[in-house]
Parts: sequence; C-alpha cells; structure tokens
Amino acid sequence: MTIPEPTIHDKAGPPAGAGPTGDTAAEAPGRPAGRTASWAEFEAAEPAFARIVEERFQQYRHHVLATLRADGSPRLTGIETDFRFGELWLGMMPASRKALDLRRDARCALHANPGPDAEMADGDVRVAGRAAEVTDPLLLARYVEAAEPPQPFHLFRLDLTEAVRTGVEGEEIVVQLWHPGRPLRTLRRGNDDSPPREDPRP
Repeated sequence: MTIPEPTIHDKAGPPAGAGPTGDTAAEAPGRPAGRTASWAEFEAAEPAFARIVEERFQQYRHHVLATLRADGSPRLTGIETDFRFGELWLGMMPASRKALDLRRDARCALHANPGPDAEMADGDVRVAGRAAEVTDPLLLARYVEAAEPPQPFHLFRLDLTEAVRTGVEGEEIVVQLWHPGRPLRTLRRGNDDSPPREDPRP
C-alpha cells in the first residue's frame, strides 16, 4: 500500500539553493533538508543493525526525548515511540513543551530506556534526527485507525541523522554508529587512554 506523503511543519528553514517549498532536486518530497533517512531506509541500508535498535526501543514503553528550548538549552522529557508504515513516530499531547520545541527547531535525540539496572545486556541505544510534524489528513486518519492514540495529539515523524548502540564485550566498550549514506562503523576501546580501534568493514 502506498503511504500518502505527509505535509510537515519544519521551522529549521530551507537549504541554500532550495526552491520556494524548501525542496532541492536531490530530496524526496516531504523530507527535510540535509542527509536524513526514514526508518524504512535505515532498515534497507543496515537491516540487522536497524532490527537491533528497534528491538531495544520496543523492550520498554517509555523513553527520553531531547529537544531544544527557545534559548538553545536542552530539554529532556519522557515519550512513547511507535514503529509502523516504515517510519518512527512520536506522539505528543496538544501544545506540550516538547511539541512546541520541535515546531520551532526540528532537531532532537531519542534515548532508549536503559532498563531497571546497570547491566544493559542489549546495549545502550539512541537515535538522532529531525522531527517533522504530520498535518496531512489522510495520513493522520490512517495513523489514528492503526494506532488508536489518545486525541487530540501532535504526530511527528523522525527523520534519522544517526543511530548509535554502545555495549560491552569482554573488557572493551563497543560503539556501533550509522549515518545515512554511510556504512555502519564499529569502534572499540578499552578502559585506558588508548585510541579507539575500528573494525574492518565487510
């Protein structure tokens, strides 16, 4: 089924050389400026890593969202996430502080709930990107029918700029890092001042 392209509310401004709508020739319609990816594009590029990240978020209901206040300082708030239609969705109460933050500045980061103890056997996961508010009536109706969220609400789609997983293997800290358009990187370092080592890419 074809997903209708959402109308977005993005206050970050168009890139240099963009047309009146803020789109450039290289961008897909409805996507913000710069190198970002939908969740489906992340899955297509790195299916195993995307599955690890999604499963980590799905272990718990509540996570932590970082947004930017009007003065540029960070704001941390709790949030629930939803994966469907090949996207990562963020739903928010009407006129909530985090929603107003994202309307003003779309940049944000989302940290998966670390769990009840310090073990984090599945690693520590976070993603960052730009949140685009959905105002398209058809897509909103489809989402409401599928997810049955409390109403009224703000719905944002998160366009990814990075995904990171940090874990421990033996005596090493292992960081997996993905950016759109680049291969997955794996960095390792011990508990000393030695520089990190990067695994060879397949």
